[in-house]
Amino acid sequence: MTENEKMYKYLYGPVPSRRLGRSLGVDLVPHKICTYDCIYCQLGKTTNKTIERRDFVPVQDVLSELKKKLSTGIACDYISIAGSGEPTLHASIGEIVGKIKQITTIPVTVLTNGSLLFVPEVRESLMKADIVIPSLDAGDDHLFQYVNRPHKDIAFEQMVQGLIDFSQQFTGRIWLEVLLVSGITGMLPEVKDIAAWTNKIRIEKVQLNTVSRPAYEDFASPVDVKQLHKFAGLFSCPVDVLQNASSSDLSGTNEAESSDKDIMDLLARRPCTLEGICLGLGLHPHDAAKRLKNLMDQHRISSMRVDHGLFYKISEDNKIKR
Repeated sequence: MTENEKMYKYLYGPVPSRRLGRSLGVDLVPHKICTYDCIYCQLGKTTNKTIERRDFVPVQDVLSELKKKLSTGIACDYISIAGSGEPTLHASIGEIVGKIKQITTIPVTVLTNGSLLFVPEVRESLMKADIVIPSLDAGDDHLFQYVNRPHKDIAFEQMVQGLIDFSQQFTGRIWLEVLLVSGITGMLPEVKDIAAWTNKIRIEKVQLNTVSRPAYEDFASPVDVKQLHKFAGLFSCPVDVLQNASSSDLSGTNEAESSDKDIMDLLARRPCTLEGICLGLGLHPHDAAKRLKNLMDQHRISSMRVDHGLFYKISEDNKIKR
């Protein structure tokens, strides 16, 4: 990590995104403070499952960092409010979106699980965004509880009604992410149920996705891409099938190679969780997750689950090389 990168506490990237090109991330919530505890989450177990909204990070500090980053002439396609937890938990997200729009003409995207859109002030806070990408991973309460493991005060129909209400108010673009898990939601009846709900939500398109990085639960497995394309035909609106990012996405730059080497050097000493790698190297969880996926695609590292934690380690072949 360069000295310049260390100045940024709330920004990460730009990182290559399957849906947004080069995306400059804005992180408004500390690691794994979320309304859900999804089985497929690449960032691990939720440590604080909550629906309490507050200013987790200072608004002015976020905006100061963004101004500094933009002044360097950084090239990006979108500024994406996402981060290590659920961004709509930040009570001032609306103010932040509005002030970002005053600073730059780069489009602002909010990636949210959509769980709090039943709250009027949350819907209102996102009205100035250019694109909102909420999620719908299940078509009924049973699978909602199983896959998303929501906070006890979030009911399935309440959550879906929030998506419907938001889509009727929002004048920007809505891309609805549907992430399917093999053998759980990635089956014909379940996808039909999800598709039926999408007919009630005013969206530009569905982004059909599946598990693409090591998930919190080992049993959360990806749906074959050919099957995803078949499922796409069940939706009445346009569908983008999100292909897994190639292992070359993060290669080709000295910065990427340096960070990959840092990860390899750390794992050569001991297996680490995603959080441990982030703490040890000062990487953002999203950046680290992408790099770990890249290294796993190259068979340089592997993952293992120990005591309900997902650890990464050097692969046996790389141990021999080292």
